[in-house]
Amino acid sequence: MTIHLKPRSLRTFQSLLLAWYRAHRREFPWRADRDPYRIWVAEIMLQQTRIAAVIPYYDCFLRRFPDVRALARARQREVLKFWSGLGYYSRARNLHAAAKTIVAQHGGEFPRELEAALSLPGIGRYTAAAVLSIAYDAPLAVLDGNVARVLARLGAVRGDLRAPRAWRSLSETAQQLLAREAASDWNQALMELGETICTPHSPRCAACPIRRWCEARAEGLVDQIPAPRKKRAAVNIKIAAAILRDPHDRTLLMKDPGAHDGVFFSRMWQFPAIEVKRNARSELANHLRATLGVNGIALEALPEARHGVTFRNVTLLPFLAHVEQLPANAVIRGRVLPLESVAQVPISSATRKIAAAAAAAHTLHRH
Repeated sequence: MTIHLKPRSLRTFQSLLLAWYRAHRREFPWRADRDPYRIWVAEIMLQQTRIAAVIPYYDCFLRRFPDVRALARARQREVLKFWSGLGYYSRARNLHAAAKTIVAQHGGEFPRELEAALSLPGIGRYTAAAVLSIAYDAPLAVLDGNVARVLARLGAVRGDLRAPRAWRSLSETAQQLLAREAASDWNQALMELGETICTPHSPRCAACPIRRWCEARAEGLVDQIPAPRKKRAAVNIKIAAAILRDPHDRTLLMKDPGAHDGVFFSRMWQFPAIEVKRNARSELANHLRATLGVNGIALEALPEARHGVTFRNVTLLPFLAHVEQLPANAVIRGRVLPLESVAQVPISSATRKIAAAAAAAHTLHRH
């Protein structure tokens, strides 16, 4: 794909988009200044996560870890605690590891060279280009889904944009169009245009500052570009979890009780749980007996909850079990704490939903 613009036309194209961005840009916490640390944290949080969902986490995270040295000094469990509920926890682990590398090898400053940035854990081509261009005005074009959609419509590009050949072509086009003297604003302008004007559905073409160059609009193809991506078939899964509760209202969390720990519970603290094949109560009871040595307990079914992880549709089946004491062998490997304090340790959204079901049942019983 190539968008052929003569030098004068390219300058007009760039000027119109930059002027539009500077007049209409939305205000976000990470746009308050050009601090590479704040920009980097935002870019990592925004991966596969909506802006509205990120903002409260971002503000809280930055209050606790205001700079890269504070993040590097922290323990991983505390970093995960402040990421808890945001999902895709490998992002937090890589962010923490990269912070340590930046302090140890780069004097506490996000590296300015592309190769050095790419060597950091969790940093790919897009994130490196975004941070370096936005923070340092490095002449590197970004290409994400929003930018790809804008470029594809400008050039009336059909087919799967994520196909390797198409993506390489879009990357080359993005670099050709880059306003090199204003890379920070330019990259943010293209992303902003894709997010607010050149949207996947019902784009607002009349408000687009560069509509005169859009081939898809001229050919009546805006609603057909980009081509819809083939979605992976949904998989339905049921997970049964046990909330063990002793007479002191304490419960037990484990790190590896065996229910898709890396997928649904993100290798964080969770209730003992297992994927259900047929009978949730009996299979969970067998799991507790085999892994924790817990026998003869009554499992009270609590209201189920829904949970989504990429292509998986998960039904969470919480069971409450009153026990005289928590299993001693599990206490050594697990963590005992009041049920009301579960949210104070690093847990995933799925575990948070299970805990909420138990808390609601407890409130109901008290009344």
